[in-house]
Amino acid sequence: MKRLHLPSVLLLAGLFAMNGFAQVPLTLEMIYKQRSPLATQSFGGMKWLKDGNGYSRLEANTDTEGMDIIRYDAATGNKNVMIPASNLIVKETGAPLPVSDYIWSPDNTKMLIFTNTRRVWRQNTRGDYWVLNLQSGELRQLGKSLPATTLMFAKFSPDNNKVAYVSNNNIYVEDIANQTITQITFDGNQDIVNGTFDWVYEEEFGCRDGFRWSADSKYIAYWQSDTRGTGVFYMINNVDSIYPSLIPLPYPKVGTTNSAVKVGVIQAGGGTTQWIPIPGDERNNYIPRMEFIPNSNELMIQQLNRLQNTNKVWIAEAGGSKLENILTETDAAWVGLNDNINWVDKEKFFTWTSERDGWKHLYLVSRDGKNMQPITIGNYDVESVAGIDMSQGYVYFISTMDNYTQRDLFRVKLKGDGKPELVSPKDQKGQHRYSMSPTGKWAIHTFNSSTTPPMIDMVAFPKGNSVRMLVDNSAVKKVHDDMGLQYKEFVKVDIGEIILDAWVLKPKDFDPAKKYPVIVFVYGEPASATVQDNWGPNLFDQYLLQQGYIVVSIENRGANVPRGREWRKSIYGKIGILNASDQAKGIVAMGKMFPYFDMTRIGIHGWSGGGSSTLNAMFQYPDIYHTGVAVAFVADQKLYDSISGTLYGTS
Repeated sequence: MKRLHLPSVLLLAGLFAMNGFAQVPLTLEMIYKQRSPLATQSFGGMKWLKDGNGYSRLEANTDTEGMDIIRYDAATGNKNVMIPASNLIVKETGAPLPVSDYIWSPDNTKMLIFTNTRRVWRQNTRGDYWVLNLQSGELRQLGKSLPATTLMFAKFSPDNNKVAYVSNNNIYVEDIANQTITQITFDGNQDIVNGTFDWVYEEEFGCRDGFRWSADSKYIAYWQSDTRGTGVFYMINNVDSIYPSLIPLPYPKVGTTNSAVKVGVIQAGGGTTQWIPIPGDERNNYIPRMEFIPNSNELMIQQLNRLQNTNKVWIAEAGGSKLENILTETDAAWVGLNDNINWVDKEKFFTWTSERDGWKHLYLVSRDGKNMQPITIGNYDVESVAGIDMSQGYVYFISTMDNYTQRDLFRVKLKGDGKPELVSPKDQKGQHRYSMSPTGKWAIHTFNSSTTPPMIDMVAFPKGNSVRMLVDNSAVKKVHDDMGLQYKEFVKVDIGEIILDAWVLKPKDFDPAKKYPVIVFVYGEPASATVQDNWGPNLFDQYLLQQGYIVVSIENRGANVPRGREWRKSIYGKIGILNASDQAKGIVAMGKMFPYFDMTRIGIHGWSGGGSSTLNAMFQYPDIYHTGVAVAFVADQKLYDSISGTLYGTS
């Protein structure tokens, strides 16, 4: 959904009201040709500053038509201009530099500006970079001798003197003072990918930025992917000229050859790459995570086997011979990646997430892996870590204890009895998100529910008290209500084996004495969930209500909700079977719960995994589902990529 500033939302809502939008039925033209009057204002573009007491944001400067970078004080909300837009004007053209993103140097004396961005796969990760010296005011483009808009993932060295980046699948290091550019890899081409990733690693593991600086700025560790031998899928470009062209895309499908992926370390000044000798076939193992341990030249590397049921954690030494497997996580189905790793107590311990006791919990692990103690204990899942307050010894995490459609913030002692303490407000039932400051003293808090659009405020810890409102989207709720739109009704559905969550949307003029055709919205696979108590009114659903339908969604087993390992992984090897069965049993049970469901007119639709679920439901249960629309589905798992295929019991 496109984001609008709140004044735009109110103006647009007024225009709709003037045109009778609130009084007349929705049309598909209204929904898909006009901007939604229900768009909410976000609080994007903020970055916590190093001291943890303030944050920066980009704000338009009407005088220069550029962007100021503003500092806001977390405690008071007072602001001052850190970098005026006048400092970001290109001398040669006199034009303001369009800012897509900015990155502070470790010592906050310099800044990288990312501009002229281009999309690579799903996101804009390629473009131009400029460096701004905050002391001298000098603004200078990096990589000027390289092809324009080819730089990716530029980042300062920890000593603030250099910037490394990727261009055309090779890695470069540029000295900021003398502008010397040193190419440190030379074999990058269409087949050999250095410092970034092929399509499947980005799509399934979220890997994009493919290199890291060591703490002493002497080394760069990077991924290399050799796509030779991987099957090629050809996309057809019909829009650039009167004749089509073919775009080759290395795409490993289930059971076929993967790219060979390895990790190497090279000196920042160039030289010979030292390849980390991790055991195992490079084409039949994955390396989805690699980071330098803070304040060291040691790398922590996560290695998954092709079946993704084993995650081996290795410690390797840059420039040395050390390679040690300190931890191995296994599961009969699949193991998840660990992105909740935080180093504590002067890097003597790190946090680790595991489902080894049947629930997703946090553990504190010694650097050598020999000591592993639980941080959280109980029949609940830790969905994510919001932050750590080392001064008080608390970990803050997102979870739910009794309602799987909602999320709250809890805290627990790093070294304690594992008993969680609720931090988010008890009177706000829905979903909470927090962006915590580096010190753990402040956070940007977002609350929303199915009846409350996102409300964003600044909160202070340890109690999580609200300091001031940052974004108030309550006007959007008024627009929703003025338009006569309906809210979801959450229900529990007992299918005998388990109780499922579901929601129901009914027409405004609902009459329980009538029979209504029912449309089921489904996803049903491990990557997402549909039955969640969050804001997100869908105008197409509301359009269906106005046509006399009831709309429902049912959360089957295997969906990505915090209900424990057994819930999530019972679908292993049964995708298309278990989820289709739960969906079918769920809608039949709802038909008995709600006699106004017309069980002779049940439709179903979904996108991606929901498209696959739609096909499985229709073909396996044709006596239940009478029509359906499947979008972007996987009809045959042999046609899917090798990494996601693992969740289906294939690879």
